Amino acid sequence: MTTRINYDHELTLLNDDIKQMGFMVESSIEQCFIAFEDQDFEKAEGIIRGDRTINDLERSIEARCLSLILRQQPVAGDLRVVSSALKVVTDLERIGDHASDIAELVLRIRGEHVYHVVRHIPGMAMAAREMVRNAIDAFITQDIDAAKTIEKQDDIVDELFTKVKNDVIDLLKQSADHADQCIDLLMIAKYLERIGDYAKNICEWVVYFETGKIVEM
Repeated sequence: MTTRINYDHELTLLNDDIKQMGFMVESSIEQCFIAFEDQDFEKAEGIIRGDRTINDLERSIEARCLSLILRQQPVAGDLRVVSSALKVVTDLERIGDHASDIAELVLRIRGEHVYHVVRHIPGMAMAAREMVRNAIDAFITQDIDAAKTIEKQDDIVDELFTKVKNDVIDLLKQSADHADQCIDLLMIAKYLERIGDYAKNICEWVVYFETGKIVEM
């Protein structure tokens, strides 16, 4: 196998690992809100345990990237491929952390039913999950146009975050008895808003990957 063919094969394996990590964090977000709506605490605990697997995969991908740099000594566009992959897996790992954080909050509001009143959180979760999926697809396919559409999706997540805050305010106006739970619900929404930001970061690395320019969306 020639050096170039071997390098291309390694890049294919790298993309496969990134797709797997993206699927795992996307699944974590989805499972969080099954646990959230169904009060499935075993599922929430499973998400927290699964975060270790995501962290392990991040380290594996980082090791693959560093090995590529040391053995192949890529330059120009090839170096951008590897360096952007390193950045993307960091963002994915943080998304996984936030999914785990949300699962911990689901466990903390165990037995409380105020989350049914904050009706915009499930929609916000779906929008954030979709952002992550589309961002990963854009990175794998190197699709700048698709990456640029993520900013509009982020606007949707931000709008839903504002609606969640209004839901919480309305709930507190009705009664201050659930103040602690309202804070937890607001934190869940904030984690989702940050997940959207990390998905947007991934799309910025798509632009860098293709153009060599770092453009803040």
